[in-house]
Amino acid sequence: MDIVKSPEAVRIIRTQARTAGRTVVFTNGVFDLLHRGHVEYLQKARALGDILIVGLNSDASARRIKGERRPLCPQDDRVAVLSALACVDHVVLFDEDTPQRLIESLIPDILVKGADYSVETIVGADTVLKNGGRVVPIELTPGKSTTELIKIIVERYSKP
Repeated sequence: MDIVKSPEAVRIIRTQARTAGRTVVFTNGVFDLLHRGHVEYLQKARALGDILIVGLNSDASARRIKGERRPLCPQDDRVAVLSALACVDHVVLFDEDTPQRLIESLIPDILVKGADYSVETIVGADTVLKNGGRVVPIELTPGKSTTELIKIIVERYSKP
């Protein structure tokens, strides 16, 4: 089964899950250079419910929010890697700078972001909360980030 879905398809999945009494968890990000921190974060998110839907920033969106040198991995590659993870049920690409519109359409039971965000600053939190859902900041794995990984690569490979 293809886990990469359109926004319309994830809305249908959400409706079916609600009818079946299943809990839908949503998170989003660029997920460039997938690493241990990403995997542990996604596993923790999935453990909160029955279905994990990941909103993935498109290449254009990632460039706007991360800068012109990002993403390092194109969206098709990022989709392929995320899709291979057992904890990820569905992936949906979005081209906006934030997933606000996607969250408003989906209205997940649980919205997850890294604990480097407060509930008040998580995009879509107000929508989820006013519809009876929960917003859960998840602790990130210390020292495991794409930025740190890029620094290590540059340091190790920029010297002769």
